[in-house]
Amino acid sequence: MRFLLYNIRYAAGHGSRFHFPFPYAGYLRHSHDNFSKIREFIRSVQPDVMGLVEVDGGSFRTDQLCQAEMLADQLGYYHVIETKYGSASMAKRLPLLKTQGNAVLTRMPIISHRFHYFDEGVKRLVIQVCTERLTIFLVHLSLTYRNRQYQLERLYKLIRQVDRPMILAGDFNVLWGMRELELFLGATGLISANPEKKPSYPSRAPKRELDFILHSPELKVVHFHIPSVTYSDHAPLICDFTF
Repeated sequence: MRFLLYNIRYAAGHGSRFHFPFPYAGYLRHSHDNFSKIREFIRSVQPDVMGLVEVDGGSFRTDQLCQAEMLADQLGYYHVIETKYGSASMAKRLPLLKTQGNAVLTRMPIISHRFHYFDEGVKRLVIQVCTERLTIFLVHLSLTYRNRQYQLERLYKLIRQVDRPMILAGDFNVLWGMRELELFLGATGLISANPEKKPSYPSRAPKRELDFILHSPELKVVHFHIPSVTYSDHAPLICDFTF
């Protein structure tokens, strides 16, 4: 089973053009060209399951088309997508921000899914997806250290309720490094698929390990790889598992 984790930055791009003619200008342009490159990259690696962070659910950048739905239709996946902000968040009322979410796509039928929400932070969504043999959690944690610790505590409570093979993946934003996760990993028993701590951010010259694929012991890593792909500010993570 091949798992792909990718923070695609709404397919808004990366590099000097993203910041031209002013900082972060790329967020205000159409994303069709870069999204096509991301789609073809995904097609080339043929993942069985994908966790996509920072997905456009249908703004002016995509002509109101949902990026997750387009990938599902064009590449043959089941999908779940949701806005990453809490229901009471002001961001859910703003035209551009309200379409910004995360998504899980899988070739295996989705038996059930749930959306959980942290009590802290701006990005609060936790997606839980269950297939016949696997439970997947997808997150995008806070940029604030204290909020991340509260969020990890909430994740621990969610994970301890699951007694089947599991993957927890996402952009963890652990700006202080892997040591932020040591207690969490010890308490949950989850294992990093990237024991060599290879960095994935920024994609053009990776220096930080911000993106993680964590898995339960029932899954064995056969191969782990971070391709040199620069369609986003994060590089993708690819992991092959056996049950």
